[in-house]
Amino acid sequence: MTTDALTLRVYYEDTDLAGIVYYANYLKFIERGRSEFVRARGIDQVVLKAEQGIVFAVRRVEADYLSPARFDDLLAVGTMITDLKGASIMMDQSITRDGVILFRAKVVLVCLNSAGRAQRIPDPVRAALAL
Repeated sequence: MTTDALTLRVYYEDTDLAGIVYYANYLKFIERGRSEFVRARGIDQVVLKAEQGIVFAVRRVEADYLSPARFDDLLAVGTMITDLKGASIMMDQSITRDGVILFRAKVVLVCLNSAGRAQRIPDPVRAALAL
């Protein structure tokens, strides 16, 4: 499967007193990467929730902080699906600066219905994600 990249700039609000990106903000950055990844495949999550009562939720994140990002850095958030199962999606994500990996994460998402229970990913969504 292909890897998508989202480019983003580190703002002052993203940093801590040491001038480096606060650790929790890396999770925000990869969330943006996942959202854009899904959007690029024609999946409108607002419509999916409104029409089918389906949302995707993070079930697990395994993160490695390798090197700090700093104020005004231009970062690339890479997102790639590594496996699609019945109700879950496994993704590898990375944040790089000038091709150097600063952060890596393995993320497991689960498809939930309106009652908050795991539900099989609908076939059209599965097909779009497999591109």
